[in-house]
Amino acid sequence: MTRETWPGRPFPLGATYDGSGTNFSIFSEVAERVELCLVDDGPDGLVEERIVLEEMDAFCWHTYLPNVGPGVRYGFRVHGPWDPARGQRCNPAKLLIDPYARAIEGEVSWGPSCFSYDFADPDRPNTEDSAPCTMLSVVHHPYFDWGNDRPLDIPLHDSVIYETHVKGLTMCHPDIPEALRGTYAGLSHPVATDYLRSLGITAVELLPVHQFVHDAHLVEKGLRNYWGYNSIGFFAPHNGYSSGGQRGEQVQEFKQMVKTLHEAGIEVILDVVYNHTAEGNHLGPTLSMKGIDNAAYYRLVPENPAFYFDTTGTGNSLNVRHPHTLQLIMDSLRYWVTEMHVDGFRFDLAATLARQFHEVDRLSVFFDLIQQDPIVSQVKLIAEPWDVGEGGYQVGNFPPLWSEWNGRYRDVVRDYWRGEDRTMGEFASRLTGSSDLYQDDARHPSASVNFVTAHDGFTLADLVSYNDKHNEENGEDNRDGESHNRSWNCGVEGPTTDPEVLSLRSRQQRSFLLTLLLSQGVPMLLGGDEIGRTQGGNNNAYCQDNQLSWYDWAKVDDDLLEFTRLLIAFRREHPVFHRRRFFRGRAIRGTIDLGWFRPDGAEMTDEDWEPGFAKAVGVFLNGEAIDYRDPRGQPVVDDSFVVLFNAHHEAIEWTLPPAFGRSFELVATSAREPGALALRSGPVTIPGRCVVLARRS
Repeated sequence: MTRETWPGRPFPLGATYDGSGTNFSIFSEVAERVELCLVDDGPDGLVEERIVLEEMDAFCWHTYLPNVGPGVRYGFRVHGPWDPARGQRCNPAKLLIDPYARAIEGEVSWGPSCFSYDFADPDRPNTEDSAPCTMLSVVHHPYFDWGNDRPLDIPLHDSVIYETHVKGLTMCHPDIPEALRGTYAGLSHPVATDYLRSLGITAVELLPVHQFVHDAHLVEKGLRNYWGYNSIGFFAPHNGYSSGGQRGEQVQEFKQMVKTLHEAGIEVILDVVYNHTAEGNHLGPTLSMKGIDNAAYYRLVPENPAFYFDTTGTGNSLNVRHPHTLQLIMDSLRYWVTEMHVDGFRFDLAATLARQFHEVDRLSVFFDLIQQDPIVSQVKLIAEPWDVGEGGYQVGNFPPLWSEWNGRYRDVVRDYWRGEDRTMGEFASRLTGSSDLYQDDARHPSASVNFVTAHDGFTLADLVSYNDKHNEENGEDNRDGESHNRSWNCGVEGPTTDPEVLSLRSRQQRSFLLTLLLSQGVPMLLGGDEIGRTQGGNNNAYCQDNQLSWYDWAKVDDDLLEFTRLLIAFRREHPVFHRRRFFRGRAIRGTIDLGWFRPDGAEMTDEDWEPGFAKAVGVFLNGEAIDYRDPRGQPVVDDSFVVLFNAHHEAIEWTLPPAFGRSFELVATSAREPGALALRSGPVTIPGRCVVLARRS
């Protein structure tokens, strides 16, 4: 019996269910024939029904199938030229994932059929059918009851971001039902949302949730791609994080997670990987776009298009010069905002997206599209402002609409606390919002997303506990990961019971947290740092989908957690620590807004910033000189504070400048014995490796 087909529409791309049937559309400029393959289970394996797409408009091949709806699995076979030397890799033996699939089922079962070329002769196509080994696209039901869900629109300058992992946060939590641990439903469980709300953060930044692939070389070693920076579906929530199924249930579960987090007052920011895909280089698999239209979707080496132009270190880079690739990215971004209700994006290796030609171009088409888009331009846009290509380090160089992961903040703060030469001046700049990077672009301190630790590197507990990385379990002989620990530690590697060492490590962690949460800009806390999470010195745990990466809720540092909660709450209550505008360093309403001073109480001079090993500095923040008004037009005012930084390993005696006030009340300190600090008009001794925060009374 021949299935009834209607012509359908070229747009929207992907599989669109309307209640009566589904419209299918796929772009390929190079295809000579395209087959839509409906897949079902048979007694001896998968059974395919192949439907030739007779309609093609603007290189979009399409059809409409009545009575085909949610849960139906499908893929495409693209007939066209196989000529790797010219960048053409069509191979109808490969069942291809729809780049616009809203849901994807299964995992790749690695074998020769996943590759479009013959291993013995890469210039010859592999004719083995990949259907039994690949992932399947799924038609999903678009309806979801969002109720009264609306964007929270928390201003960036009021934001505190918590970078976390959907699976890792809940996988070992004893109070979350076992069936929900490690899933979207687990993250939206009251135990998880209550924890995040009590912590005080305003947004979770989730490591990649776009459908990704577990790399073949990791699977061979018995490892997994835990972080997920290996996308294959830019519209599909990763099926491995679903507790309810993979036939579209993951879409509904993701939406419920967002809705629940919004109800808790927490925004959802996605870490997105539009710079490359899981299909790798010329020796990589053919899973989707490579077999649909390789030269359109990927940047090829112009003089030798058999190879890929790679600025990501992963084998390929998306071709953002091609209109349909740009459309794919923009359609995906709009989908996650309009249909999935997310609040923003952190763009992995964002400099790659700006490479219209070779160099990173601030005026590239991608930035233009973002700027003019009425939906995407209104959400939070955070760039990882570098890639591995020439000229790829672009901190401070993104357009005014963007915020950036401030890698210079991370490096300078770590260097300061380990006593590196000539860091004092730049430390002061990073502490006050990095105006040297962002002010000339008419940006504000919120352009700087400040962080000390992130998923890529040591946890905070490990940063102060290890001189060297310990990545042996990654199977690369400890050669992977950043080789240099840019921080000070206590001289004793790894676990210890020495109370003096443990006290020093605790103080150092608190000094980092105080520095981060008292800095102008947007603080980003690495999830788990607040409970003392360790990875045993592994600073590249991308492949460790196990207890090494999962949060260990049985070993929570309760004192550190409470300290972090109080510090986040304090920051929220005092706008002087999250100003909308940069300090001017001059009189506002008759008084200065900022003042720097030495331990002897004297004002810092130009010469004081120069010594190669300055260890201590104090800053006065005037809460009466915040140069902006609230929504009602009233001047914003706050208390005034001094913050004292002592990066020396020994205690230093301080005299607080009388010009800033004669009476100060201790608010917080990274020393575990705050009672030992009695602030008064006379000298006060500040322990080594310590931060002290005091309010003018």
